[in-house]
Amino acid sequence: MVTRWTLTVDCQDANVVAAFWKEALGYVDRPAPRGWDSWEQWLRDMHVPEEEWGDAAALTDPDGVLPDISFLRVPEGKTVKNRLHLDLQVGGGRDLDQAVRVERIRSHVDRLVAAGGRVLAEHHDGDRLDHVVLADPEGNELCVV
Repeated sequence: MVTRWTLTVDCQDANVVAAFWKEALGYVDRPAPRGWDSWEQWLRDMHVPEEEWGDAAALTDPDGVLPDISFLRVPEGKTVKNRLHLDLQVGGGRDLDQAVRVERIRSHVDRLVAAGGRVLAEHHDGDRLDHVVLADPEGNELCVV
């Protein structure tokens, strides 16, 4: 039996980190639960104190295929390298023309830097760009391949 799963990211500012990943993945804000017109209405009906309303954010695949991602505010900051990270596979594969692949990778990297990410390293296989390692606004690593 397959187990349904989602991904949760601990962070200091759920809305900032969610906005970055929304751009990175092409996801959209998760709609309010069925029966509620808005998250604000749901939070109020669930008696969540208003000072906690910004403690979480949630994204969903607009096609409904890939897992949802939640972002939860935690008191501690990131202190070590991720043991798990996402590879954003935008390049099209190593068999694709290198110039096309590099353009796709660099274009996506540029969008993510504009969204608050930063480049940590570029990795090459000889003279060919293999992937770029980035950090999201709070330092969580990801690769653009």
